[in-house]
Amino acid sequence: MAKITLILGGARSGKSWYSEQLAGKAGRRKLYVATAQALDDEMLMRVASHRARRGEEWSVIEAPIDISGVITAKSNEDSIILIDCLTLWLSNLLGADMDIIEHSNLLIEALKSAKSEVILVSSEVGMGIVPDNALARQFRDYAGVLHQRVAEVADLLVIMVAGVPMVVKGQVQNG
Repeated sequence: MAKITLILGGARSGKSWYSEQLAGKAGRRKLYVATAQALDDEMLMRVASHRARRGEEWSVIEAPIDISGVITAKSNEDSIILIDCLTLWLSNLLGADMDIIEHSNLLIEALKSAKSEVILVSSEVGMGIVPDNALARQFRDYAGVLHQRVAEVADLLVIMVAGVPMVVKGQVQNG
């Protein structure tokens, strides 16, 4: 199994920037798997900002649903795959009324058989107040279970706090 990294943090904690820095140190071809769907002007601006920051050295695949398929199809020893982000992916699955457990199982299996190093970014949503509605609580619960499952197979787990990476599991390799 290739190296798996999970980067968690709150909104605007520096998760994406840090994950891009880690990927850049790997010295391999970089594939960015975007799960966001730019359905409004604000999200279009966020996507444009991320693209500009990454530059031209990244290949990009938009995969709002089938991230396990991308890992399986594109994984090789010469590349690094960055998936940003798992919580948007969960939102997409919920919005499409898809089986989250099945897709989570497919993701874990793809990670276990990946030939590429894979970095996954996700928002930590379980440290705040209990949401006031069933859908939001369901989302929070799915995210928490998914994070546990990915962390279990991950070699490196980093939590971002105010732009500072805090290593919870494993060690960051200096590239």
